[in-house]
Amino acid sequence: MNIIVCVKQVPDTSQMKFDPETKTIVRENVENIVNPFDLYAVEEALRIKEKFPESKITAICMGPKQAENALREVISMGADSAVLISDKSFAASDTLATSYILSEAIKKTGQYDIILFGKMAIDGDTAQVGPGVASLLDIPQITFVRKIEEITNEKIIAERALETGYETLEVQLPCVLTCIKELNEPRLPSLRGKMKAKKEEIPVLNAEALSIDLSRCGFKGSPTWVVKAFSPVMTKENMIFKSEDQRENVDNLVSKLKEKAVI
Repeated sequence: MNIIVCVKQVPDTSQMKFDPETKTIVRENVENIVNPFDLYAVEEALRIKEKFPESKITAICMGPKQAENALREVISMGADSAVLISDKSFAASDTLATSYILSEAIKKTGQYDIILFGKMAIDGDTAQVGPGVASLLDIPQITFVRKIEEITNEKIIAERALETGYETLEVQLPCVLTCIKELNEPRLPSLRGKMKAKKEEIPVLNAEALSIDLSRCGFKGSPTWVVKAFSPVMTKENMIFKSEDQRENVDNLVSKLKEKAVI
C-alpha cells in the first residue's frame, strides 16, 4: 500500500506577523514548526503501515527551502521518504492553487492508495486543501476523521466528526482522509529516525519538474484575495454585581451573558 502524507511548515502562531502591503504572513526570521494537525496524519500513516508492513510512506511538503526541516521531522517519526515542492512561482498561492500544485506533485509519485492530511493548517484555518486535492484527483474523501473502523487493500470505513454528532462512511481506495486530534496521539521521533532524517536526501521538485501551469499558481492562480489581515487584540471586561440579594446578582449576570451572546 502506497501512503502519501501531506504536511505543511507553519510559523509559530505566538510569533505570527502580517505584511500590511502583501496581506500575507511574514515567514522570514520566525520560528517554524510542523503544522500540529498534520502530525495526526503522520501518526495514522505509521499505524496503517504497522497493519500493512509492505506499505511505503511518502511525505510531501510545499514551501521554501527551509520547509525541508518539516520533512526531516516527519522522516524521524518513521516516514520512508520525502519530497519538497518548491518554486518561487508558488509563493502566495491560495488554497485552490495549493491544491492544484499538490495534486500534480502526487501524480508524479506514481501509484497511491491513501492520501492523508491534517484537518487544516493553523496559519489559514480553511480546511480546504485536502478536499481540494481529492476533487482535482477525482477520488473519494472522508474529512474530519476521528476513527478508522476498518481498512483493507480495497476500502476504508471511517467515522467522521460533525457539528451534530458522528457519521460513518465507506469509500473505495484510492482516497483522501483529513485527520483530527481525536484520531490518535502522535509519537515522538526515535533516535534511529533522527539519524536517518539527518542523512536523508530530499529531492526538490519545481514548477518545471511538475510541468505546472504557472497561470494556476501564486497570485495569478489565486482567486482568493485577503482584504485585511491583522493580529487580534484580546480585551477583558470585568463586571461586579454588588447587590445583597444573590438572586438579583444571578439575574444580572444571566442578562449580561445573554447580551454578549454567550448564552
